[in-house]
Amino acid sequence: MDNNNWMQQIVMLGIGTTSIVADKLKEASEQLVKDGKLDPEQAKAVMDDMVEQLKSEQGGWEDQMQRQMRNMLQDLGVARQNEMDELRGRIDRLERQVRDLENKLWR
Repeated sequence: MDNNNWMQQIVMLGIGTTSIVADKLKEASEQLVKDGKLDPEQAKAVMDDMVEQLKSEQGGWEDQMQRQMRNMLQDLGVARQNEMDELRGRIDRLERQVRDLENKLWR
């Protein structure tokens, strides 16, 4: 299971959703300007504020998704990368010790 790829797809979904919402907000603000309910400067200020808010919320959403993914993997018993690295190091040391003992036996 390629968890990193799955996580990237979720993040991309969030980015795509944010993009769609930003496009819809832009269309709505353009319509308000066209109808004379907002002047162009007000519309730009509102759009800029909304886009910044969406970006900050998206970052929080990505962080939350990563935390949930880590918790889910931990609950499933999937080892973290640092744990795997530590085990590889231990295996390397044990293999070296076995080779050393074999070499001592054959002398």
